[in-house]
Amino acid sequence: MASSGARAGRSGSNRFLPPDPRVEEPYRFTPQLALRLGILAAVALIAFGILFFRLWALQVLSGPQYLRAALDNQVRSIRVPAKRGEILDRNGHPLVANVGGTAVELSPPELPKTWPARLAELRQLSHVLKVPLRQILVEVKARGNDPITPVTVRQSVNRDAPINYLLENEQRFPGVRIVPTYIRSYNYGPLASPLLGYVSEISPEQLKRLRKYGYQAGDTIGQGGLESTYDRYLRGQAGLDQLRVDSLGRPRSDLVPVESPKPGQSIRLTLDLKLQRAAEDAIRYGIGLAYGHQHYQADGGAIVALDPRDGSILAMASYPTYDPRVYTGRVTAKRLAAAGLSGATAKQMNYPGLNRAIDGVYPAGSTWKPVTALAALETHTISSSTELPCTPDFSVPNQFGGAPQVFKNVDPGINAMMNLPTALEVSCDTWFYRVGYDFYNAPPSAGHPLQDWAARFGFGRHTGVDVGPESSGLLPTPEWRRRTFTRKTDPTNWQIDREWKPGDSVQLAIGQKDLLVTPLQMARFYALLANGGKLVKPHLVQDVVEAGGGKSPPRVTHRFIAPAPQSVGLDPSYLAVVQDGLYQATHGPDGTSSGVFGNFYPTIAGKTGTAQKNPNTDQLDQSWWCGYGPANDSTGPPKLVVCAIIENGGFGADAAAPAALKVFQQFFKSTQTTTTPTATG
Repeated sequence: MASSGARAGRSGSNRFLPPDPRVEEPYRFTPQLALRLGILAAVALIAFGILFFRLWALQVLSGPQYLRAALDNQVRSIRVPAKRGEILDRNGHPLVANVGGTAVELSPPELPKTWPARLAELRQLSHVLKVPLRQILVEVKARGNDPITPVTVRQSVNRDAPINYLLENEQRFPGVRIVPTYIRSYNYGPLASPLLGYVSEISPEQLKRLRKYGYQAGDTIGQGGLESTYDRYLRGQAGLDQLRVDSLGRPRSDLVPVESPKPGQSIRLTLDLKLQRAAEDAIRYGIGLAYGHQHYQADGGAIVALDPRDGSILAMASYPTYDPRVYTGRVTAKRLAAAGLSGATAKQMNYPGLNRAIDGVYPAGSTWKPVTALAALETHTISSSTELPCTPDFSVPNQFGGAPQVFKNVDPGINAMMNLPTALEVSCDTWFYRVGYDFYNAPPSAGHPLQDWAARFGFGRHTGVDVGPESSGLLPTPEWRRRTFTRKTDPTNWQIDREWKPGDSVQLAIGQKDLLVTPLQMARFYALLANGGKLVKPHLVQDVVEAGGGKSPPRVTHRFIAPAPQSVGLDPSYLAVVQDGLYQATHGPDGTSSGVFGNFYPTIAGKTGTAQKNPNTDQLDQSWWCGYGPANDSTGPPKLVVCAIIENGGFGADAAAPAALKVFQQFFKSTQTTTTPTATG
């Protein structure tokens, strides 16, 4: 038994594989198995030998050949700029168009690899193009993480000597390419420039925000004004060309179009070219009149003209202005500063880039009195037949003790009882002071009646006009004073300044103190007075068009439908009383602008305003006039509202009213002989 177990152990130690209980004999390494393993190893060795030889042949024998082929077949994708859409006036006149130009582009990855060689090329390029080397270096550095988008070094309308020099010596300037492009053309120079805006290359910040909409680095994008608001229609879609180049960037093939650029669509405005020009000329005319009345600080202004029936803006003028051609070609800080668009020169030149019609804010002065009148009528603070005294001054008690506060009338010689139309006709301040004081004394349950109705009329908020930036102005309330004047913001006098005082209501009644409005807000309100009490949404663009083929007219691809004017709930009889007062202001014997509009046909109704920017000097009065026409006329309902302001221009009748008249004359193709203006209100 022992020998049997020993045999079994010895036998088990010699086994190649574990025993299988199903067989009597264990597995053994047989000659047949050895032969099979040998064949398999030989096949594997041969296969690896073949692969090794092939790789050696590719790397050693054919490597230089394939390297040359790779270097000679680099494909560069080139974006082809799309022609930007035009901006047309309502009659199809192009305000902004395009001209063909030439751009010098630089591809940083294709510049010489060593810094001395690269700097030498860029220095020579700077000398040829008259572009500062520092500017080129900064823009090249900005493209450090973008090997595809080229740097535009310079744009020009024509191929001048520097461009021709680069074309003739292209071998000396690797990475430099001369390409066709489109440059914005402003057919009427500075006309409406703050409104139209300009274009420039997209910034990194804008790219982060707009990349999801298909924008790419190097794209041209609208900056400000209508160019920005309607950029998605105007910009078009860039095309794509491909070019095979060698390792030095030298072309090895012709350009191959892959995708053709799609031109942008044009937008057609509600703006009328002739009326816009008349409005801009009228501001300068009003400034000249202000100088004639010794208001030598008059230096700016704005005029808005719109259709009170639907809110279409027919003219939107702002002065001073700038020539948008400063943004074409090579834009430099020096050129922008010279135009008053950057740095200290902007303030010195009275901010020509500001669109005063929508972003300039001013106290409204007496043009605000119809707001107070309607609020008082609607809240039954007064009635249509109420008579109040118009006196040289009006006093209100001081809520903190001390002497009463005295407010003066602009004309100290008036002392009479008046109804509302007459108070509007002569623009009696003390009449409206009394109404303002009544608002102050209203019970707390009444809220803030004057501010509530003013808010209904669109003040204190944006008008929603389709261009920006737009200011909402300021409609002051007791809550606003408490938020604004705090221990932190007004450490020496906050406990008094934060209180709403009688003088706040008194001065708000005539559009003074803290109230701030834009000319467009005022024009919108006077449109409400003209159209029967409906608030319109001002707008500048009526449709998007594509150029027609041959002599066919442009095809409208999208039409912007303005929302219907919304009623604010005015009693028609109250509105009629205010309309009568505005008519008397332009035609009554004591009307503040009867001398300007009394002989004009069709008839015009409106109100002057003299808003004090600084109560201690009469040299800083803002000259206002707002009104509409035809008024009380058989020719039909009012078709045009005009609101004009001449900064630091003095009395409304002296500068703003005559400026507004120029716009009416252009619109109605009418002239008249003026009489001596009444210098009040």
